Amino acid sequence: MALPILQFGTSRFLLAHVDLFVSQALAHSHGASDALGGITVVQTTDRPEGAARIAALTQGRGYPVRIQGLSGGQRIDDTVQCTAVREAWQVSSHWPALRAAVASEVRVMVSNTADKGYLLDERDTAEALAEGRPAPHSFPAKLLVLLQGRWRAAPQLPLTLLPCELIERNGEVLRDVVVGLARQWRQSEAFIAWLGAHCVWANSLVDRIVSEAIEPVGAVAEPYAVWVVERQDRLQLPCKHPSIVLTDDLAFYERLKLFLLNAGHTFLAERWLQEGRRADETVREAMADAPLRAALEALWAQEILPVFSALGTAARAQADAYLVDVRERFENPFLNHRIADIAQNHAQKKQRRFGPILALAAEHAPDLAQPRLQAAMVSTLP
Repeated sequence: MALPILQFGTSRFLLAHVDLFVSQALAHSHGASDALGGITVVQTTDRPEGAARIAALTQGRGYPVRIQGLSGGQRIDDTVQCTAVREAWQVSSHWPALRAAVASEVRVMVSNTADKGYLLDERDTAEALAEGRPAPHSFPAKLLVLLQGRWRAAPQLPLTLLPCELIERNGEVLRDVVVGLARQWRQSEAFIAWLGAHCVWANSLVDRIVSEAIEPVGAVAEPYAVWVVERQDRLQLPCKHPSIVLTDDLAFYERLKLFLLNAGHTFLAERWLQEGRRADETVREAMADAPLRAALEALWAQEILPVFSALGTAARAQADAYLVDVRERFENPFLNHRIADIAQNHAQKKQRRFGPILALAAEHAPDLAQPRLQAAMVSTLP
């Protein structure tokens, strides 16, 4: 029988996030399971590093995840063994088996296909839907072929798709790409309606720094981890886990990350560029620099947290709690997060990260002074 969870992608992030959650849930289960079951991991590209991970995973021994950082003021350096991955396939060589698995027992499909994962490939055509044809090139086309097989074989079985790509409202975006491709390939209106109405396309937000890989398979990650999933009817999660949050207000959690963590990083990059600071300076070192730390704390306290206050007492309380975690993440003694890396594409990041803070303040706290954010927005630093 096919495994109930199918995962597209072998990234170290998924290995230390979704896969580890499922592994911990399976280990925690007593009687009624806290997880749907094991995971089949699928490498969707031909990259050598992915192939090496697949080869290691097929041995069935699991892999280590080393958790390093600060949590609740305590220094953490633990290694846990992840055993949730039970099958590991390469999409080209396992395409017939993959089509059969999705047509029958898969209940949840997870993906993390990188920044360009939702792009189409002009080489893909409707001929890919025929039996015996090789796998299409793009991820949306692969997904469309697999879902058509499910519709033909078992359209009544529940199915949830949980994309983890860092794209706003990622479930809806992926759904629209796949439905659009189905129309382009002139598929039936019944199938297209099933894609949109029967399949559950979940919007979600993932947040965990997975800093490096352990070869041939494994990862090093910070203690902090959250997977926020927008609640909707018929949604199935791969497991129960303390780090999985169901919410009716996904946008609020996106603001927490964008306004406090991402904006904090970009503010440090702004000062790093302004002051011509040391090329290899890390976030941890910046947090230990008293004047720079004071400037960052003032930004949070005077220009960002008041925006959450304007949204209500509960919003401010959640922002205060999240900021405690952000400080520990920035001070992680094991993580050498170079500010030079954060400063890449700095002008665009300022627009994406500072612009929404200023816009929300203008709407909910029009008298709030935000001189640091305003100055950064008009500066011409690259």
